[in-house]
Amino acid sequence: MVLGWSSSAGPDGIYLQSNYGVPISPQEFSWMGSLTTLGAGAMCIPIGILADLIGRKNSMLLMVVPFTVGWLCVICANSVLLFYIGRFITGVASGAFCVAAPMYTTEISESSIRGSLGSYFQLLLTVGILLSYIFGSFVDMFVLSIISAMAPLVFFVIFMFMPETPLYYLMKGNEDAAKKSLTKLRGARYNVDSELQKQREIMEENKRNKVSFSTMIKSKVTIKGFVIGYGLMIFQQFCGVNVVIFYTTEIFEKAGSDIKPHICVIIIGVMQTVSVFVSTLVVDRLGRRILLLASAIFLFLSTFALGVYFYLQDIKSDVESFTWLPLVCLSVFTIMFSMGFGPLPWMMMGEIFAPEVKSVAASSAGLLNWLMAFIVTKFFADLKLSLGMGGVFWLFSGLSAIAIFFVYILVPETKGKSLDEILRDLSN
Repeated sequence: MVLGWSSSAGPDGIYLQSNYGVPISPQEFSWMGSLTTLGAGAMCIPIGILADLIGRKNSMLLMVVPFTVGWLCVICANSVLLFYIGRFITGVASGAFCVAAPMYTTEISESSIRGSLGSYFQLLLTVGILLSYIFGSFVDMFVLSIISAMAPLVFFVIFMFMPETPLYYLMKGNEDAAKKSLTKLRGARYNVDSELQKQREIMEENKRNKVSFSTMIKSKVTIKGFVIGYGLMIFQQFCGVNVVIFYTTEIFEKAGSDIKPHICVIIIGVMQTVSVFVSTLVVDRLGRRILLLASAIFLFLSTFALGVYFYLQDIKSDVESFTWLPLVCLSVFTIMFSMGFGPLPWMMMGEIFAPEVKSVAASSAGLLNWLMAFIVTKFFADLKLSLGMGGVFWLFSGLSAIAIFFVYILVPETKGKSLDEILRDLSN
């Protein structure tokens, strides 16, 4: 809901200005969108350390505090500065979840369904964006901010009753707590001792073979993991997804679609949610690599077609008979992003690194992701002025084309494989 909020504010925050009575320039509104990504980036490395200190569960529960404080700043804002502060703080909490939630999911899931459960992070993220789009179409920005502030409180009440991950307890040497946690996750009839014994053996083997962090970070397997992980995060952002999420209403208003912009936005949100749900059903059957390849190909085609449409519009060509094209292109873009490059980079961060470097790898990759998101969202307005809307989408199209070759050459298949098998694949 933090991400979807900007789109409901209208082009250059026009609805936000009318609701709050605060003058907002286009540049100030672009900061409101991009400060969220800066806040998220600032928290990525600290949350990795915090998750190892107090646990994955407690780290996420603790983030309800900055979520609530940030939304209160937005609700009570009487100046642009308060909007900035609120958006930055909610970004801090959002960035923490992007690291802690996939880590939690990976550690509680069985390998046979790890891909499906890992995709649920992206699924619920799209549900939040869709809710923000829907509420933003029927209520003003002040009420939308109040509704958004309630979501973290609902999460807190529900998640209090969830268990900490068994792996975290084993790392802390608390085997009784690990057994209780796994029993709650798997059920009373499940043989938890067998799974815990496997986890112990893996941890003991890691201890026997343990090398220093500095040595591990220089190993071929880890370096290749960083190249893959960082590459996926960069292409995830440089395909233009946050421009689509943050500025959907503005894109449709400029496109001159026959359908009202807020209806188009809701259609996009629904398609995004449905396609991520479909992804959760097929990711453990089709595999990660094929979904990433298909995603990159369609991201390239849809942004290329959008570039052509806006270029023709800019040179005053007749595009009235093609006003349906932006909705189709953004629908295809959203569906294929949500099937591949949306959920899979986050999920694979938990799969391609050894335990010794996983926290640092996930945190630093999250930081990189949010920094790239900041660059794309902050400078979208400047790029639009210098290249035109068509040129911006052609830029995204070119970067998506590079992503196709990146995935084909470097990204391994991790479907149904144990961590040991994945690391062996990375080391050839």
